[in-house]
Amino acid sequence: MDRRAVLAGSLAAATVALAGCSSTSAATSAPSASPTARPTTPATAFARLMDGNERWVSGKLQHPDRDPDRRQLVAQEQEPFGSILSCIDSRVPPELLFDTGLGDLYVMRTGGQAVGPVVTGSVEYGPMTSDTPLVVVLGHQRCGAVKAAYKSLHDGKPLPGNLQAIVRALRPAYEQAVKEGGTDPVETMARAQVKLTAGALRSNDDLAPLVRKGSLAVVGAYYSLDTGKVEILSGKPS
Repeated sequence: MDRRAVLAGSLAAATVALAGCSSTSAATSAPSASPTARPTTPATAFARLMDGNERWVSGKLQHPDRDPDRRQLVAQEQEPFGSILSCIDSRVPPELLFDTGLGDLYVMRTGGQAVGPVVTGSVEYGPMTSDTPLVVVLGHQRCGAVKAAYKSLHDGKPLPGNLQAIVRALRPAYEQAVKEGGTDPVETMARAQVKLTAGALRSNDDLAPLVRKGSLAVVGAYYSLDTGKVEILSGKPS
């Protein structure tokens, strides 16, 4: 039995045990179907996200899956169609800029999309346990974490406390930005961080087989604070 099956089985057993505490009547009173069908392929999940971003840019928001019926539907279990690794920046909330709702996305947020074992495991959770078909690494314009890391590395002055862990995680992007040059090295570094992180996730031991099989896409994307538009940098599903 592979690792994915073991994880899924363990989580299913835990869910059954917890569900035993709930009444049967509560479970049977939940709505029988979601208002919108869950995308099950990388291409349809990607299209759903990008359609939502177009609505965000134009201001024609639908605010889907955000009512009491939806809350009740997903109370016992969830099947998000996408996993988003984005920055902690208050101006970049994935659920809003993709116009999604409750139960639609797994969301991980770290400074500058910095990754480590716990973050990587969190990204793997959806594809490996819920057949989530899409992972998006989302960087953004004028990223404060990237700017601080760039300055720390450029000046040789460590940041205080655990902020230095972010600097260490972003060093490969810094080195690539220095190599590429350009008029705005911080923006170059931010984009490099997206592409490096997406590439590492796309090729890691657990996600790579799903990518090769075509059941998962790992997309690198970049959000404009000025326009609200998401630009695709790598990994767009066909």
